[in-house]
Amino acid sequence: MALSRTRIARPVRQPRPAADKTREKGPQLQAAKAAQTRARLIEATVRCLVKFGYANTTTPKVAEEAGLSRGAMMHHFENGTALIKATIAELHEKRLRAFRRAADKPVHEVTDLVETYWRQLQKPAFIAFHELAVAARTDADLASILKPLQDEFGEKFNAQAEQLFPEWASSPTNFALAMTLSQTLLEGMAISLQTGGMDVAKVDPMLRHLEAQIAALVPAPAS
Repeated sequence: MALSRTRIARPVRQPRPAADKTREKGPQLQAAKAAQTRARLIEATVRCLVKFGYANTTTPKVAEEAGLSRGAMMHHFENGTALIKATIAELHEKRLRAFRRAADKPVHEVTDLVETYWRQLQKPAFIAFHELAVAARTDADLASILKPLQDEFGEKFNAQAEQLFPEWASSPTNFALAMTLSQTLLEGMAISLQTGGMDVAKVDPMLRHLEAQIAALVPAPAS
């Protein structure tokens, strides 16, 4: 008989129902999906700031840019203030990540660092942040959101810089000067280029001049 050749003595282990696995993974999947939607809305906000400016960026426009209903957007951000706050925080985090990628190397070449930051300033994220910074000058509500996040970013940036550039430890004054000089000059150049106040032909000579200025501030190696 066929039955005599079947191993019936050992019970067959039944697989766990698929519904149980789905139930276990449900919260993680929902959290991942929510994070993706939030990121999608933040990126849409950045695009709206670049295309329309802060004054003309509205929650309906952001929802449309993200391909979502306004109700779906409000499920993740209760109002425009929460969305702008999350957008500013993400813009700051992008800058910190870019800085880490550029500086987290065994040897720091001034040219690499200057050109990496300059490329970062050509991206929509900087245009969006500059739009917010200018708008905050006359918008008290926006300023109240931007200022504490700016202070927090400054603290994180400085702490990260000190960690990534130990070769400057012997000259903190020169290091602070080099960081301020590079940030102020490069961001000013980026704004001038956007507004037509600077000829693109002047960019390369200015970058080379900045590199020379920073190199002159680098402390001599310990003997």
